[in-house]
Amino acid sequence: MLQAILLGIIAFIGNCDYALGTSLIKNPIVLGPVVGLVMGDVTQGIIIGGILELAFIGAQSVGAFVPPNVVVGGVLGTAFAISTGKGAEVAVTLAYPIALLASIFENLFMSAIFPLTGTWADKYAEKGNARAIEMIHIGDGIVQSLTFGLLVVFGFLLGSSQVETLVNSIPSVITDGFTVATGLLPGMGFAMLAQMTLNKKVVPFFFLGFLLSAYIGVPVLGIALLGVIAAFLKVDFFSNKTEVVVDGGEDDDF
Repeated sequence: MLQAILLGIIAFIGNCDYALGTSLIKNPIVLGPVVGLVMGDVTQGIIIGGILELAFIGAQSVGAFVPPNVVVGGVLGTAFAISTGKGAEVAVTLAYPIALLASIFENLFMSAIFPLTGTWADKYAEKGNARAIEMIHIGDGIVQSLTFGLLVVFGFLLGSSQVETLVNSIPSVITDGFTVATGLLPGMGFAMLAQMTLNKKVVPFFFLGFLLSAYIGVPVLGIALLGVIAAFLKVDFFSNKTEVVVDGGEDDDF
């Protein structure tokens, strides 16, 4: 029971990542060793955390896409792998389906709960009550993180076999749908993000990056560095010139 509570606390802290300014504490490579410490095998925690980091490296939120919950999947996957003594293979096998199930709750928050509390915040904004808006913002984060912490507690108490049975009991039509959606939603999320950010001034740079990658074979790092240089030139960071504004409304005889 103590281990389950400690794992829940780890998941709670991991889900509070954005409250601390995107500190990346939610990543498996960070949480894995901590889970290993709780489970009594730090070495396996480090190894499994590193492997899960690679497995979840593409699970990033782009636009409106909600990725699998890497915290719940990573914590439970690592804990089950260490407790069963079967290594990283079990961690990878269990972590992603668990993370996918946890993302259902995250979608619930994003699509139902947060919009509701957002309307409350709008009402307080009309009244100029900044303190109430701040409390709603903090409360949303605490409730969401607490929910995922409790998921980890009850998930670990159920045990790996029960969790695996639960995952396997989901109809294939639903799991296949999640698989297809997981492949499509990143593209949709990127398209929505591009729709909001692209304009006629930056579109040429977008296609320049595509051409450099597709036809010349420039690696992503090289394109990113070229993007930084283009940004410096475009914004003109190195210019010390100041604009002189001349008001022609009045004449000065002197």
